[in-house]
Amino acid sequence: MSLAEFLRILYQWQWLPFLGTFSGFYLAYYFLHVVQKPKIFGKDGPFRRFLQNECAVLSDYYWPTIWCFGAHAQTVVRALLRSRPPVPFRRETLDTPDGGIMCLDWFDHENSHYTNPLRRPTVLVLPGLTGGSETSYCRHLVLQGEKLGYRTIIANHRGFGASQLKRPQIFLIRGRKSMKCYSEHYRMLARNVCTQSNVREAVMILMNYLNEMKDADCGLIAGLVVSIPWDCAESTVSLEQPLNFLLFNRRLTGNLVRMVKSNLNVFQGRHNLYDINHVLNAKTVREFDERFTSPTFGYSNYEEYYNAASLHTKPLHTITVPVLCLTAADDPFSPLHAIPLKTIGNNPMFTLVLTAYGGHIGFIEGVMIHEQNYMDRVFAQFAKGVFD
Repeated sequence: MSLAEFLRILYQWQWLPFLGTFSGFYLAYYFLHVVQKPKIFGKDGPFRRFLQNECAVLSDYYWPTIWCFGAHAQTVVRALLRSRPPVPFRRETLDTPDGGIMCLDWFDHENSHYTNPLRRPTVLVLPGLTGGSETSYCRHLVLQGEKLGYRTIIANHRGFGASQLKRPQIFLIRGRKSMKCYSEHYRMLARNVCTQSNVREAVMILMNYLNEMKDADCGLIAGLVVSIPWDCAESTVSLEQPLNFLLFNRRLTGNLVRMVKSNLNVFQGRHNLYDINHVLNAKTVREFDERFTSPTFGYSNYEEYYNAASLHTKPLHTITVPVLCLTAADDPFSPLHAIPLKTIGNNPMFTLVLTAYGGHIGFIEGVMIHEQNYMDRVFAQFAKGVFD
């Protein structure tokens, strides 16, 4: 039988049982393997009981979108296809002690049922590596906060979120000074601050900040971190896998290189630190960190930088602010084996929620991906419990 005859027969009558068999196996795999309740890791205590009482979503099954439940599909579909709803931001440019600027995009929510601005709950959102207030996940979080009456601030990294650099410093994972600048500023303007952080640099800036600051000094009453890469070295290795490189690493590196290229006037005259042409030729995040990030902040190489920034070796028991961490076991940016589950279990103020699927800040669910997703629901219930 020729291939043409086989395709003709398949088209005429044999495709239906084939399609039915395939659909049956697909649905069985989805319902028996994909749909699961998240696993909860953390020491028993008041915070763990608070989550049980206030965040019912953590006890529910997570139903990833049936047609794109894989890690890469979740991550790519969320980034490329999920809607970016319009938000009437008010931009504030904040001067920093080193002569630079940081751009804060405020959603003030003047129509909130919290009529007193000083009593209106405030959510501080720290975007990821090359993200800003334009990203879909930031805007959907703003909408979730709007429904609850909250004010939201998006703290864009220097050089991103449609902002220009005045100083050669962009971000630093151990960015205690940046977080302290944020917290001192918004504490003068608002009370009851909960922070939501997503993706590599933002999460690590927040976690290192909380790890070093006492609760009375940090200016936050709670934190939610999403898709945290615990070990920078392991995260980099994962991102250099062929498919991850094509889908994620190349794009992230391109965004970083474009940021440097668009601010060349700021980086000129620093030849003692790096060769700017060598930086612009970086093809991976590792190469960019080796050629630019590490020397910029005084590290001899990327290994030293990653070791100083990574959280998997940090003493998390020193964190005294309640922190909920949401991550997926299939996150291509953060391998499962790099998560320090034993360390997490030593602090009653830190709880990890681990879903089987979800990708990297994907967590889309349902058929219509533009609706509320799992991360949105976790955020809404957690913030409501914290503020109410």
